[in-house]
Amino acid sequence: MTAHTARSSTTVNTVLGPVPADDLGVVAVHEALLSVVPGAEHAYDITMDRAEIFETLAKKLTDFRSHGGGTIVDSTGMFHGRDVRLYEALSRSTGVHIVASTGMGPEELLGGYFLTPQTNPPTPWPAEKFADLFTKEVTEGMVVPRVERRAAAGLVATAAATGGMTATEESLFRGAARTALATGVPVSVRYGADAVHDLDVVLDEKLPADRVVVGGLDRRDAVAAGAPLEVARRGAYVALDHVGLDDSDTYVTDRERAALVLDLVAAGHADRILLSGNATGVAKGQPAHDLPYSYVSSTFVPLAKSLGLGEEDARRVLVDNPRALLTLR
Repeated sequence: MTAHTARSSTTVNTVLGPVPADDLGVVAVHEALLSVVPGAEHAYDITMDRAEIFETLAKKLTDFRSHGGGTIVDSTGMFHGRDVRLYEALSRSTGVHIVASTGMGPEELLGGYFLTPQTNPPTPWPAEKFADLFTKEVTEGMVVPRVERRAAAGLVATAAATGGMTATEESLFRGAARTALATGVPVSVRYGADAVHDLDVVLDEKLPADRVVVGGLDRRDAVAAGAPLEVARRGAYVALDHVGLDDSDTYVTDRERAALVLDLVAAGHADRILLSGNATGVAKGQPAHDLPYSYVSSTFVPLAKSLGLGEEDARRVLVDNPRALLTLR
């Protein structure tokens, strides 16, 4: 099966094909369905019971829909358990739209092939090779290894190491930007050590800022540096995507997140805020982040409203902003 996508101002790529952007509803914009640490599928002490995985995820998606959710974005990229056939079945069964992603990163989690220098003298994979790889997953469909291509990817997701962007990761970011320019899907980046620097690498490829979402901006170091406001000023989307994580030294608390949302709204950037829980439906080879996909809309947004977030801005953050980001351009 080959996926065909057309440049459009009104549709979003889902695992069941393009859907009208207005049909997305409330969007959980940075989540994981099945997350598998590369290699864990071969471990003797880890089970990969597909029926059990389907049942677990179906219950969580049904709960999401019962709380008013419409669309889940699986932003894990190519090599962390992405299972397009599973996602197709889940979407048909639950009625929840699922947007899956191409892309990869950080470098430490790349497969060996993508770390193997293929030039003399050895150099990292160039941006154009990553761009070609990611672009085909949008224009021809996401790869089911050695079998076929399925549905078109709806975004490109990539990440840098927290110690700072490596040369290979710069190629990943630039390749992701070139795919976005070529196909009309957006780019989701998880910054390394410096959010503004990493955003600038993507913008250097002449990708409009409103096609980029910078994730992890509820990290304490980002908030202390003023990165959320600076990213919004540059026109990119600010993802506060660890909502529900309240006891971390790395991330701010939900009350601090809510205050940050209100600060961004007050600064005139309500149209640049995205919220998500970074929940993991099923995890293999790592601890699960077992947060309901409905948590943002059912628990966090009411908290933000109690602190002063208006109804119109709440809808903008949950519905309008992710719709604008995911719509093909």
